[in-house]
Amino acid sequence: MAAVDTDALRAGNRRALAKAITLVESSLADHREGAQQLLEALLPYTGNSIRVGISGVPGVGKSTFIEAFGLYLISQGKRVAVLAVDPSSPMTGGSILGDKTRMEMLSRREEAFIRPSPAAGALGGVAQKTRETMLLCEAAGYDVILVETVGVGQSEYQVAGMVDFFMVLMLPGGGDELQGIKRGIMELADALVINKADGDSEQLAKQTRQHYNAAMHLLRQTTFWTPRVMTCSALKNQNIDAVWGMLVDYWTDARKANAFDAKRARQNRDWMHSLLNNLLLQRLQQNPRIRALLPELEQAVEAGETTAYAAARRLIDLL
Repeated sequence: MAAVDTDALRAGNRRALAKAITLVESSLADHREGAQQLLEALLPYTGNSIRVGISGVPGVGKSTFIEAFGLYLISQGKRVAVLAVDPSSPMTGGSILGDKTRMEMLSRREEAFIRPSPAAGALGGVAQKTRETMLLCEAAGYDVILVETVGVGQSEYQVAGMVDFFMVLMLPGGGDELQGIKRGIMELADALVINKADGDSEQLAKQTRQHYNAAMHLLRQTTFWTPRVMTCSALKNQNIDAVWGMLVDYWTDARKANAFDAKRARQNRDWMHSLLNNLLLQRLQQNPRIRALLPELEQAVEAGETTAYAAARRLIDLL
């Protein structure tokens, strides 16, 4: 792969950015080395965006919301990057990368960059390279980075661990709807936004907001921010400006409390530990002595001839 033009990338050239992301997503060893050198060179130009994770149950209208939200941000003079992560097929590893057709108006805007990437089996539906892609988008001058996740599940912890603000989109519905969202997600959310609050559903959305407000107050809060519950209609473009206003409030409050940089520093440290675990596992799997002994130990464990712990210790001792 030809070298990435870092000057073009920093000037906001979308082709150079796309090329850099392709390099970062590659699993080839020499590409990984080149990607890390590129990231090291661009690191001083990162960290100037606000990173927003957007999750929600299927059918909640994530793409419609992101398009409406992205277009509003552009109208406010912002440049927006959307990292839309699609589920990969566990059978073929392929994925349906239809985000550009789902966000047709946004994708035509020069100030927007939409990058669908296959989840490739990554936990939580977030591509393993999403963190690095965010850094590249920041270096290219994007002010707001939206990370759209596959859906709601316990693994959304991964998403919350890489963004500044985690937003969960909800549908108008009664109290029973609370059963469909795990408590863990509720604790992670900095805001619940009830979409499709229009027409016949408008009154229902207001009732749902009251239910969620009551539920959110029972959960642990951060010292400086009380999670908010809002309603909007992405289809009718209603209250989209208020969602951005809420994000600005969060950013302002986090800065005042010196919590913004501290959170990012903590996320970087956790990311390092996560990568350390991955690299150690990779080193184990690539070790020829371990690969030779592994089938024998697996059979012994299955047959009850040795404990799983003893077998694992034997393998570790070979490193």
